[in-house]
Amino acid sequence: MDNQTPISELHQKVGEEILGFYLVAEKELRDGKNEQYLRLKLQDRSSTISANVWKEAKKASDTFDAGDVIKIKGNVVNFKGQTQISITQVRFADKSEYAIEDFLVRSKIEPEVLAERFFAFIDKIEQEHLNKLLHLIFDDKEFFARYLDAPAAKGWHHNYMHGLIEHSISVAALCEFASTMYPVNYDLLVSGALLHDVAKVTEYEGKTNIEFSDIGRLVGHLSLSDQLVCETAARIPGFPAELLLNLRHLILAHHGEYEKASVRLPQTLEALLLHLCDNLDAQTIGVAQLVAAAPPNAVWTEFDRLNNRYYKIFRPL
Repeated sequence: MDNQTPISELHQKVGEEILGFYLVAEKELRDGKNEQYLRLKLQDRSSTISANVWKEAKKASDTFDAGDVIKIKGNVVNFKGQTQISITQVRFADKSEYAIEDFLVRSKIEPEVLAERFFAFIDKIEQEHLNKLLHLIFDDKEFFARYLDAPAAKGWHHNYMHGLIEHSISVAALCEFASTMYPVNYDLLVSGALLHDVAKVTEYEGKTNIEFSDIGRLVGHLSLSDQLVCETAARIPGFPAELLLNLRHLILAHHGEYEKASVRLPQTLEALLLHLCDNLDAQTIGVAQLVAAAPPNAVWTEFDRLNNRYYKIFRPL
């Protein structure tokens, strides 16, 4: 793999044939005008790229699954301003042929730095019951190790290792700023920011290919996070019932709308702000990832299926 071109540099290879190993992040067999074709999203540590198998697509599809590493031969092409790979040969790659670390996308921030920033927010919480709650959950070394590695999403924002803690820190920072502008309870709001997605540790599984766990699909991280908070608060003598009720509401309402799987609509000022800060970070990072994945000469990003639009890329003169 020493001579393999990173995906982030494939725009320099348009018109050339390449040979290399890539992890299959997504795989979909689609119906074309005359026959089926295989649509893939491939990834390595540097980026992701779309690829297509046009001939004998069904036969190729049966040889590997999403989450597998494959070896391909193909042509790098430019389609509507986007760099893609037109695959001519593909096979399943044996684990002895590669190091899986070469394909796992990670936060650009070192995990030790993320952990330090995260606990710095906990240390700012002065309300004794909230501070104790946060420490009981995150001082568990086994749990925190899983939390530190976890992604924040399957396919839109922070969908990489250490993405969950990175997202939670960003939401907490936005909430901290908002607390200087609006009459909110700082300790409650920031605690909600640190806890709002905590159960994504169990909602997702897999490192090479992020998938929903059974409990993630059937229950979801809002209800699971609420359950964890309630069980932990029960271990703290004298935890105020009104404080717990308000914290639970922040967690259960942070998606903002029933159509987006929110358990409740935000009905406190803190819940509304948490929802807005959460959405600001998620949407901004999602679009930023699309922009970053575009080749240097691209004018538009790839199509955003979640929000049903393309994004114009601003390049200063």
